[in-house]
Amino acid sequence: MEDRADASVAADPEARPARRRRGVGPFSLRQVAGALGIVIVAAILLTIATAPLGSTTPGLPNPVASAYLLRSAVPGLQVGQQAPELTGTTDTGAAFQLTDLEGKPIRLADLRGRLVWLNFWASWCPPCQAETPTLRDMDRAYRDRGLSLIAVQVQQTVEEGQSYAAKYGLDYVIGADVSAAIFRTYHVFALPTQFFIDPDGVIRSVVNGPLEADAARKTIEALLPKAAP
Repeated sequence: MEDRADASVAADPEARPARRRRGVGPFSLRQVAGALGIVIVAAILLTIATAPLGSTTPGLPNPVASAYLLRSAVPGLQVGQQAPELTGTTDTGAAFQLTDLEGKPIRLADLRGRLVWLNFWASWCPPCQAETPTLRDMDRAYRDRGLSLIAVQVQQTVEEGQSYAAKYGLDYVIGADVSAAIFRTYHVFALPTQFFIDPDGVIRSVVNGPLEADAARKTIEALLPKAAP
């Protein structure tokens, strides 16, 4: 009897007992694994997109840096030229004077006798973020020796500048170039861009891109006003 039953099952596959499928509800293990894989990949991508940037003591951002191009390179201001005043024209044709985050005018004429470091930046710009510790450290090290650091925040609100300064404990002057008028006056095409202006108001160095501490220190040391004998 058993032999005949086995033969009958072999002859009629549909008569075989159904193999128990492993899975979750109506889904097979393969389907469940595939769905979990998609969820994990999506979670990783979301984490990368929203996670705060890597930081250095005391919590300053430090991602990999490279210049952020805003437009094609244009002929800009040259070393040896007199630096233009921090004024310009808005898109509507109105005259614009750069001010700090408290609304006080910033004028190069008021800074004669000091080395001026103009740093064009934006808080959303990764290489600008990477440069933040250098700006902070150089300002603290050289402010009393004749350096005036002005970080010109391009086309962002005053509130965004205040928030960034508060978050990272920044003491240097931040200029609110909300209309990008100064950006255009200085023919900037990449962020960050640096202009070092000597005590007589002459441009002595132009750097399109972020500066590391050693390079910034060498430039500052070479251009600082000489102490009276």
